[in-house]
This record gives sequence, structure tokens and C-alpha cells, in this order.
Amino acid sequence: MDRRQRKSREAILGAFTNLLGEKNFNQITVEEIISRADVGRATFYAHFETKDFLLKELCRELFCHIFDSVSGEHGHHHIFSCDAPDSIFIHLFQHLKHNDNQITQLLCSQNNQLFMSYFKQELLSLFENQFSVFYPTEPKIEKSFLVNHLASTFVETVSWWSKNGMLLSVEEINKYFIFAVKGE
Repeated sequence: MDRRQRKSREAILGAFTNLLGEKNFNQITVEEIISRADVGRATFYAHFETKDFLLKELCRELFCHIFDSVSGEHGHHHIFSCDAPDSIFIHLFQHLKHNDNQITQLLCSQNNQLFMSYFKQELLSLFENQFSVFYPTEPKIEKSFLVNHLASTFVETVSWWSKNGMLLSVEEINKYFIFAVKGE
């Protein structure tokens, strides 16, 4: 992607996240996004097929940032930035707590099913890659079941945390999550 394309893409994502801070996902129109981003309709559709794909890309950007920071790869430009902690899960909780790119509005909105669906898809990849953290020895049951269980538990942990005003610190909610899946 050349610099001009990257700037247009970032403008669209920025406009979208700003709008998420103002209204519900279902109330946002493509027209509002392109107007705020100051790009043409064709430019929007050159980057994103639909508004739903834009939402999916926002979620993918978050996880791509998380994965790159864990692997030490920083060559890819992300809409998310931070000083990544050692724990991949604390890192993810930090972005959620700081409401980076209006992600908390997506978590707390009445119509968050689509975001949570994309969020869980990305979590499945995360837990597939981090499986040995939770199960250092070969489990006695199907790995895909356990990966799904980890992702579902994380989604429910985040959902509970956001519904309760995110009053627990990032470290505390991480402990809750670890306890829920490992019992320790």
C-alpha cells in the first residue's frame, strides 16, 4: 500500500472511530464516514466492501498490533500504538480499558454482536498461538474445544468487565480471566 492509500485508509478508520464515540454502530452511515474522512465513495469502497468490513478491519488492526508487539515486529503501521507489556492479555486489556479507537463503545453498545463475533474470531487465532501458556502439556480433550473455551471465556470476561464500568484494574481483570480458565 502506498503512502496515499495508507493515508486514505487511516482517515476512514479515524473517521469511523470518531463516529463510534458519538453514536451507535447501526446509526453510522457510509456517507457520514466518507464525509468525515474527506474521501470519495469510491475510495471508501476501494478499501472496505461495507461498513461491516470496516468494523472487522478495526478489530483485525487491534489483534495485528497485539501479535506484532508480541513477536517483536514493529515494521507494520497500526492505528493502535502503545508500550506493550510482556503479557499479551494485559496488553489487550489495556487497549480495552483505555478505549483505544472507541472500542469500549463497541463492547458496550446494544448492537455489539457483530463486533463480538469479529472479536472472537481474532481471539481464536490468539489462543491458538498462545495455547501452551494455558496448557503446557498435551490436553486430554480436543484442542479446538479448549481454544473455543478460552476465547469464549475472554469475551465473557470483557463483557462483564465493561458492563461493570471497568472498575477493576487491568491486572485484576487479567487475574479474574486466568482464574476462570485455570482455576488459579
